[in-house]
Amino acid sequence: MSLVSGPGRGGGGAKHDLPEELALFVDKHVEYIQTLDTRRDELEYWLTEHLRLSGLYWGLTALHLLGHPEALPRAETIAFVISCQHENGGFGAAPGHDAHMLYTVSAIQILATIDALDELDLPGRAGKDKVGSFIANLQDPETGTFAGDEWGETDTRFLYGALNALSLLHLLSLIDLPAAVSHVQSCANFDGGYGVSPGAESHAGQIFTCVGALAIAGRLDLVDTDRLGRWLSERQVEGGGLNGRPEKLEDVCYSWWVLSSLAMIGRLHWIDGKKLEAFILRCQDPEMGGIADRPGDMVDVFHTVFGIAGLSLLKYPGLEEVDPI
Repeated sequence: MSLVSGPGRGGGGAKHDLPEELALFVDKHVEYIQTLDTRRDELEYWLTEHLRLSGLYWGLTALHLLGHPEALPRAETIAFVISCQHENGGFGAAPGHDAHMLYTVSAIQILATIDALDELDLPGRAGKDKVGSFIANLQDPETGTFAGDEWGETDTRFLYGALNALSLLHLLSLIDLPAAVSHVQSCANFDGGYGVSPGAESHAGQIFTCVGALAIAGRLDLVDTDRLGRWLSERQVEGGGLNGRPEKLEDVCYSWWVLSSLAMIGRLHWIDGKKLEAFILRCQDPEMGGIADRPGDMVDVFHTVFGIAGLSLLKYPGLEEVDPI
């Protein structure tokens, strides 16, 4: 259940007979990601330290989808991930940061993507079982949901993250899975979508976490697929992009949150894939690389990975296949 799955459909740097405005600038995106950790003289680098481990996951995943898994050094990647781990098994965003569910999930996804999960069990390290215990101990025994850390904030993002990481570690047995599924169902709304908590409005990002959790638990039978598919397909606006809620602007990241959910429920064909593909490609910086939220805006690694992942779901030529779960 890491973001990259299965054999690819060709090299990420392959040439295709596509109009220039519909070309994916693979080499530029690879260079952009490779330079992200070299900008330590910029204030922005230090202001985003709280995203460092997730940023590494986003960049690494984008490189794998682009067909360039070797573009980041494997040994240094593993060393940085391990440097973020605490004795309790959890991971922080960067060395010295508190352990949190989100960064623990990023750490496990990184190690899974580069086939390095066994690094956790080397002498002197916390081990997979301790990571699993850290995650399992964040489940609320009464509601079945999960907190992000010891301070107790709950969110369906943390529930999905817990199931994702534990499935990769083959430790789902450590938690009360039926209770987690029951909590997801309590977040379902009349429109077929899901919110951050029971009674909260439907949001495309939270729908991904809830549907993804149900997919991992083997309970997609609980989803009202036609009603949810209708709500998700209505997220496409006139310019081709997708938004997260009604009346909001389109944003490249929803090329992942919406499309992956549609893919999981077998309704990917309910949106205009060509129009969305063109929107994503218009958000590229053709000179410096990277993808922005909307055309003309500043690029960042977050929108870069989810734009590329969206293109993969749309079967854009040359990209590796992405796992929607």
